[in-house]
Amino acid sequence: MKRMAPELLDLVAERFKALSDRARLSLLQELRGGPMTVNELVEATGMGQANVSRHLAQLFANGLVARERDGVFVRYELADEDVLKLCELVCGRLESELTERRKVVTGR
Repeated sequence: MKRMAPELLDLVAERFKALSDRARLSLLQELRGGPMTVNELVEATGMGQANVSRHLAQLFANGLVARERDGVFVRYELADEDVLKLCELVCGRLESELTERRKVVTGR
């Protein structure tokens, strides 16, 4: 990783902070399939409407989701597909680690 200016490090830290919540990761996972309304995300995740809206606001503020008005609804979508690549990289590595830990614990 190249040396970054302090201002850039602050932005990177904020972006990772936005990704550090299970609920927000769940919303991003649902949005992989395409744009969705708050109500659709509530139904898909089982979270309350207020929670979904709050987490979407944080994702939007950090540039991770985009929103577009569709009549009376607002549709949210991924603003940057690269965030999925990052999640897949981290999740894939963690899944491998979990598998290895299970082997050690179970002996299989």
